[in-house]
Amino acid sequence: MWMMVLFDLPVVEKRARKQASQFRLFLKDLGFEMAQFSVYIRHTSGKEAVEAYRRKIESALPSQGKVDILQFTDKQYENIISFRGTKHDSPNQNPEQLVLF
Repeated sequence: MWMMVLFDLPVVEKRARKQASQFRLFLKDLGFEMAQFSVYIRHTSGKEAVEAYRRKIESALPSQGKVDILQFTDKQYENIISFRGTKHDSPNQNPEQLVLF
């Protein structure tokens, strides 16, 4: 199972920039990898793990902005079509095993 966290956080004021930066660092500390600047992704062991991460993320939400959490299967992840510039990027590969920290 995969999780994707997408967010649009205000960054005009200094306090808001700090909150946005802290949220990005929080996601990285949870093991998420940056797919794009405001898009982070992580492989999980299943729906129970997705729910546990969702609760952690909910407890760390910034006071303003928009955060969406998507969940999808390994097969759906493999079917994502990606482009880098005008070139089609190679298909996404699922990890062979879950890395434990």
